[in-house]
Amino acid sequence: MASGRTDARVAADARPKRRRLPGVNLRPGSVKQARLESGLSLAQLGKGQVTAPAIYLIESGRTRPSMPTLEHIARRTGKPVEFFLAERAGRADDSHDRLIELEAMVADSRNLEAIDLGQTLLSGGSSALRLGRIRFLLAQAYLGASQPERAAGLLAEARTHFEAINDGAMLAECIGSQATVATMMHAKDAVFLAEMAVSVCRALRPVPAPTELRLLGILAAAHAAEQDHDRAIAAYEAAIEVGGAMADLKELARLYRGLGADYRAAGDTETATRYTQRSLSVLEVIRDRDALAEFENGLGLLLMARGDYAAARRHLERALAVCDDTNLRCGRSQVLLSMCELSMREGDPDTAHRLAIEALGLAERLEEGATIAEAHVWLGRIAGQRDQPAEADRQFEDAIRGFEALGLHERLLQCHGVYAEILERRGELDRAYVHMREALQASRPGLLRRGRVQERLSSA
Repeated sequence: MASGRTDARVAADARPKRRRLPGVNLRPGSVKQARLESGLSLAQLGKGQVTAPAIYLIESGRTRPSMPTLEHIARRTGKPVEFFLAERAGRADDSHDRLIELEAMVADSRNLEAIDLGQTLLSGGSSALRLGRIRFLLAQAYLGASQPERAAGLLAEARTHFEAINDGAMLAECIGSQATVATMMHAKDAVFLAEMAVSVCRALRPVPAPTELRLLGILAAAHAAEQDHDRAIAAYEAAIEVGGAMADLKELARLYRGLGADYRAAGDTETATRYTQRSLSVLEVIRDRDALAEFENGLGLLLMARGDYAAARRHLERALAVCDDTNLRCGRSQVLLSMCELSMREGDPDTAHRLAIEALGLAERLEEGATIAEAHVWLGRIAGQRDQPAEADRQFEDAIRGFEALGLHERLLQCHGVYAEILERRGELDRAYVHMREALQASRPGLLRRGRVQERLSSA
């Protein structure tokens, strides 16, 4: 009998025990505040998972919830988990301060500094509850530095985080940034992602106007990249209507510029100029120097397309001066390439060459992949005009490799097309034909492969 009881005890000890999850330290009063703001009773807050008495004990600080319970409370109240957490002493405080510093760097377009700090925070074991925000901000810095390929993975991980904690506002921002990456990479799902982001944003109550403004601008840019000018203009106008009711003049100026760019693409240069100048007027009010450089460059390109080279030069020189005044490195290489294009149009290849070399060197230091490839295109154009075939071939080969590595199919198409024209002028018709075929393949993948199959079937 004693042996039987001993065996029973041994068997009971061998069964796995249910381990109690550790409690989470909460900011005092945060659960009750979130419940009252969402209009829920104790029973409604705990519905399906936690009893009303347990919610009361959590609110009164008599017990600490496990992380799954806290995530349930966050989902029910529509608050991010971070809203409820108490800061720990020591490293957590430092991590919080550095996260704020990272946000400030991104807001100020100090992208390279933000990249360094964001990578440090990711590798330094920051709080898991902050990793989503860190990844999102680091992705913004990569986007600001024209490195969308590095932002993509970070945004996917951040999106998963914000979905898990039911943070709708940050989820909308994250999907919007994914749409921006898709637009920059010429991916087919850019419009789909932008529309999803706007939908998630508009489902929030109340709808955050600054977020809606930004997302409508992203949607407009995605439509513009698809050459859908009517929908792009409609999205810009909707964004400007939202922006008119708020004081975010910087975003409003960006939207005016985007609307101007799309009218330019549609061939209405007069309306485009009016919107672009309006964006500059707004920027002069807020003295946003970084954005001002970007928009001055955009207006310079617009005037160049109209053939008004003198006015274009004034705006491009102002853009370069703003870059110099603010020590703005990101974006300066693009202005230099705009001035290179203007010099070529004015028949000054020597100045154009100097500007392209300067732009290339700066872009390489900042690892701006797309701008590096574009600089090689201009150096190839210049070499072609100077009757330097070997140099032109080398530059275009570098440009093609760059665009292929970045997956920038539209720019790759244009590069093959420009190179084919140069080869045709040289009389190298066979090579020109090869690059025209490559341009066609870049624009319509699989078309040439299907053509070859049909040729073989016909010959058989």
